[in-house]
Amino acid sequence: MGMPDAEGQGSADGLPGLPPEWGRIVVPDDPSALADEAARVRRELRRRAGHTRWRRRLGLLPRPDGRPPLRLPLLVLLVTLLVTLAGLFAVTWPRTPRSGDRPTVVPYPTATDLSGRALPALDLVDAGNAAVPLRGLTPAVIILVDACPCPERVTEATALAPPGVTVVTVEGGRTVRATPASPPATVRALADPAGGLRAFLRLPPRPGAAAALLVDRAGVLVRVVPELRSADDYRADLARLGS
Repeated sequence: MGMPDAEGQGSADGLPGLPPEWGRIVVPDDPSALADEAARVRRELRRRAGHTRWRRRLGLLPRPDGRPPLRLPLLVLLVTLLVTLAGLFAVTWPRTPRSGDRPTVVPYPTATDLSGRALPALDLVDAGNAAVPLRGLTPAVIILVDACPCPERVTEATALAPPGVTVVTVEGGRTVRATPASPPATVRALADPAGGLRAFLRLPPRPGAAAALLVDRAGVLVRVVPELRSADDYRADLARLGS
């Protein structure tokens, strides 16, 4: 058979003009030689026809009048609705707690954990509303009387305090009440308006109970007594403060 001419307009054998990019066209004398190619072409046409029918049934192809398909937006809406319902179902479905599921407790330092730490640099106020640096009073027994005046506990501390050890009472707010004192210890009545000492100790006030801190000469906490019941709770530590 003839080949397309150089201009792609036809051939000497009378074939119509073919695109030059097709290259050389060979037509066999026996048509059965094209059986494999014909079978592949038929399979491809059937595949495309089936795909087109599937899209037409789902409404994904334009309608005959040219308007866009209706089923595609409906399909998207349905999928969105199913995903939303699945999320709500997962959130609201009651689950039985496992035996090992327990809340994690983050340990915070308590008052009794603070022994050996330095006393914070706090300024309290006296009866004249003058600032008094707490570290300047060490060594000292600091008694928090904001939840209970507890004069008997203050009297015990002043009676047992070695020479040079100051007994300090600390009120809440700016009110400073008179506190009994017995020589040789000196009692300083102060107030903690900002509540800085309680915040440092992480020790909330207990109604009817006083707390005490024993601080050495270097300003280090020797002992923290969350609730004073008797002088025996801190007698040995108090004796060491004067040494």
